Amino acid sequence: MIAEAGLAALWFAAALAALQLALAAVGVRRSLLSAPLSAEADAKKLPAQRFTGVEDVAVTDQLLSAVRPVAVVQGLLAGLALLLLMVVFVRSDMSVLLVASNSHSDKPLIYKIAGAWGNHEGSMLLWVTILGLAGGAVAVLEHRLQRTTLIATLGAQAMIALGFYAFLLFSSNPFARLNPAPADGNGLNPLLQDPGLAFHPPTLYIGYVGISVAFSFAVGALVTRDVGPAFARAMRPWVLGAWIFLTLGITAGSYWAYYELGWGGWWFWDPVENASLMPWLAATALLHSVTVLATRDGLRAWTVMLAVVAFSMSMIGTFLVRSGILTSVHAFAVDPKRGAFILVLLALYIGGALLLFAARVGTVRQGSTFEPVSREGALVANNLLLSVILGIVLIGTLYPIVAAGIGVQLSVGPPFFDKTAGPIALLLVAIMGAGPLMRWRRDTANAVLGRITVPVAATGVTLAAFAALGGGIGILPLLGLSLAAGVGAASIAPLWKRDLRRTPLFTWGMVIAHLGIAVSLAGMASDSAFTQQTLVAARIGEPHRVGPFTVTLDHIRPVIGPNWSALEGTLTVKRGDGAPFTLRPQSRFFASPPTVTSESAIATKIDGQLYTVLGQEDEQGRWQLRLWWKPFVTLIWLGGALIAFGGALSLLGRVRRERRVAAREEEA
Repeated sequence: MIAEAGLAALWFAAALAALQLALAAVGVRRSLLSAPLSAEADAKKLPAQRFTGVEDVAVTDQLLSAVRPVAVVQGLLAGLALLLLMVVFVRSDMSVLLVASNSHSDKPLIYKIAGAWGNHEGSMLLWVTILGLAGGAVAVLEHRLQRTTLIATLGAQAMIALGFYAFLLFSSNPFARLNPAPADGNGLNPLLQDPGLAFHPPTLYIGYVGISVAFSFAVGALVTRDVGPAFARAMRPWVLGAWIFLTLGITAGSYWAYYELGWGGWWFWDPVENASLMPWLAATALLHSVTVLATRDGLRAWTVMLAVVAFSMSMIGTFLVRSGILTSVHAFAVDPKRGAFILVLLALYIGGALLLFAARVGTVRQGSTFEPVSREGALVANNLLLSVILGIVLIGTLYPIVAAGIGVQLSVGPPFFDKTAGPIALLLVAIMGAGPLMRWRRDTANAVLGRITVPVAATGVTLAAFAALGGGIGILPLLGLSLAAGVGAASIAPLWKRDLRRTPLFTWGMVIAHLGIAVSLAGMASDSAFTQQTLVAARIGEPHRVGPFTVTLDHIRPVIGPNWSALEGTLTVKRGDGAPFTLRPQSRFFASPPTVTSESAIATKIDGQLYTVLGQEDEQGRWQLRLWWKPFVTLIWLGGALIAFGGALSLLGRVRRERRVAAREEEA
C-alpha cells in the first residue's frame, strides 16, 4: 500500500495546485478590479468595473488568504510522495515497476535511496517536490511584497507545478505496479552508482526550482504592474540561492564526470552539460540585473526579461535531458510521448510568459538612468556578453538535434565552443574585473583607468612571463592565465583602504565569488596549457614516465565489491627523490545490468593531479595504462567552491541587512 499512498499524495498535491491556481487567479482579479495595486499602477489601464462593497472586499481577502496554506500543504504532500518512493526503493519492492527497472536488492543502501531519483520518473518527482516545497516556503517566508503581487506569484508557481504534476500522473507515473513482480530488479546504471548521485541531482534541481521561483515573481509583478525595487528585493534571495546551487551542482557534476568516466577531462561541451550551463549563464545575468534594480532602481524591463529567459533555459534543459531526444547517462526517457508532453509545457510556459511580457512591458517604467561609464554600465555589458555566450551554447546544442531531425548527421564539439565562446568569455572576465572598481550612476574614464592600474599591470606581467617562459602555450590558455592574475588582483581591490571588520558581508561575498572565477580560470588555462598524457602498454615491473612522475605497474589482482567484481592494478609512483606512493585503478564489472566501467585512481598534489586509468590486457600480456599529469587542475573546482561560498556570504549579508532595515521600520 505504500506505492498507492504515494500516488494518492501525488494526486492530492496536483488537486491542491489546481485549487491554488484558481484561488490566486480569482483573488488577484478581484483585487485588481477593486483598486490600483500601487502608486506605479496606471489606473487608466485598469477595467472600469470595480468591486467596492464591504462584502466584496471581504470575499477577496478570504480568497487571497486561502492561497498561502494551500501552497504549504501542496508542497508537503509532494514531499510525502517522494519520501514514500524512497521507502519502496529501500524496501526493494519489486512489484513497483520503477524499482524493478532501476534497483536491485544487493545494492548498497545509499544507492537504493539515491536510486529513487536516478531514473526518469523519480527525477521528475524530485523536481516537482522541490518546486512544491519552494512554493510553500515563499508562502511562509515572503512578507515584503504587496499581498496581491505575492498571491499572483504563488499562482504562477502553482501553474508551473500543475503542468509537472500532469506530466507525472499521465505520462510518467513513478508508482506504477508490475504484475507479476520479478524476483529481483535490473539494477541501477553502474555509472550512477557513486556518492555523487546523492547530491548532484538534488543540488541542480534546487537551482532550477529557484529560477522557477524568480520566474513566478516576474510573472506576478507583471500581472499586478508592480515591477520595482520592492519586487527585486523580494526576488533577489531566490535568484542568489538558485545561482549558488547551480554553481555547486555544475562544479560537483564536473568533478564527478572527471573521476568517474575515466577520460581525463572535466568538461566536454556535451548537450547534457550544456543543459545545466545555460540556466547558470542566464541566472548570472539575472543576479546582477536584479541587484541593480533592488539597490539602484534600474534595469526594470531587463530584469523581468532575464527571469523569463533563465526559466526558459531550465525548461529547455529539462526537455533535452528528459525527452529521450539525447542518449546519455543522464537522459532517462525514451518514450517520444514524454518528450512531446514536455515540449507542450515548454511552449505554454515560455510562450505565455513572453506574451505577458509583450503585453505589459509598456507599463514597466524606465527606472533610474546611468552613464555608460559606471558600474551599471559594466553590468549591462557583462549581461550582453553572457547573453551572447548563452546564444552560442544554445545554438551549438540544438543545431545537431535539428539537423538530425531533417536527416543530416553532424556533431558540434569542443573546438566550436572553444573558438566561439572562449574569446567572448575572456572579454567578459576582463569587464567583470573592472566593474566593481567603477562608481554607481556615473564615472569617468580617467578615474577608472587609475583604479585598474594594478590589475592591468598584473595581467601584463603574467602575460610577458608566460610568453617568455611558457613555450608552446596556446593563445587562449595564455590569455586565460594572464587575465586570471589581473582579475584576481581586481577582485580584492574593493577591500583596499577599507576597515575589514566593518566591511559588509555581501561585499566579502562579491570579492570571494570574483576571486573564485579568477581561480577557476587559472585552473582551466593551466589544464589546457600544461597537461601531459601518456598511453602505454605496460608489463609487470616496467616503469613509465608522465610529467615529473615514474609509474610502475606492480601487479594485477581480482577484488570483490558489494555488487561488483574488478581487476585492480597496483601502481607504484615516485616523483624525483620523493617517497613512493601507490595508486590502484580498477576495471569493474557489474552483473546487474552487465556493464564494465573504468575506475580511475587519482593522486592530488599541491601543484596538480596524477590521473591513472587501467585498460584491457592485450595478447602479449601487457596492460593498457592511460596516465595524465594535470598541473593545477584542482583550481577549477576550488574556484567553483569559492564562487558558491561567496554567493552564500552575499545571501547571508543581504538577508541580515534587510532584517535590520525591517526592524528599524517597525520601531519607527
